[in-house]
Amino acid sequence: MRVEVLTGDAIVAVLDDLARLRITVFRDFPYLYDGSLDYERDYMRSYVTSKTAVLVGAFNGDQLVGAATGTPLSDHADDFAEPFKHHPVPMSDIFYCAESVLLSDYRGRGIGHAFMDAREDHARSLGATHSAFCSVIRPMDHPLKPDAYAPLDPFWRKRGYAPLPNVKARFDWKDVDQDASTVKELQFWMRAL
Repeated sequence: MRVEVLTGDAIVAVLDDLARLRITVFRDFPYLYDGSLDYERDYMRSYVTSKTAVLVGAFNGDQLVGAATGTPLSDHADDFAEPFKHHPVPMSDIFYCAESVLLSDYRGRGIGHAFMDAREDHARSLGATHSAFCSVIRPMDHPLKPDAYAPLDPFWRKRGYAPLPNVKARFDWKDVDQDASTVKELQFWMRAL
C-alpha cells in the first residue's frame, strides 16, 4: 500500500479509476448514489481545469483503491455561493475537501487520516485558512440504512471539524432505489487550519 499526492496532469491519468471508485463507494448508505461513468467524467472535469486541485490516491500496487480530492472552495462558487453567503470566513480562504472514497477492504488502516493530512497540507500551501467538506443528511431510520452503519462524525470531530450551523448545500442525484433524481441536503463541516 502506498498513499500518493497527485496534482496537475497526474490527476488526469487516474480519473477513470476515481470515477469507478466513486460509483462503487457512494452506492452504499448514506449516499445511495446510482452513478454512471458519463456523469462522473463530466463532474470531474473541474479537477482537470483547476491548477490547484489535488488528488490523494491510495494504491495497492498499481490499483487505485481509494482517493480523496480537493480544490479551493472558490472553484465551486456556483454550487456553494449561497450556503456561504452569510458565513464570516470568505470562500477565498476555504479549501474544499470533496470526495473521500476507499474500498471497504482497506478501511481501518489509517488511510483516512493520510487523506485528510495530505489535503490539509495542500490547502495550507495554497494559503487557505480553513478546510471544509460536506456530508449527506439522511434520517437514521432510512429503510436502506444497514444495521451496522456507523456515521463518520466521531472521526471528523477528532480531526477538529464541526458542522457549520445553517450552512447546507443541495444537490440532486438518483438513489439506488429510485426511478429519478431527487434533491438531497448536505451539511458543511469546517475547521481552521
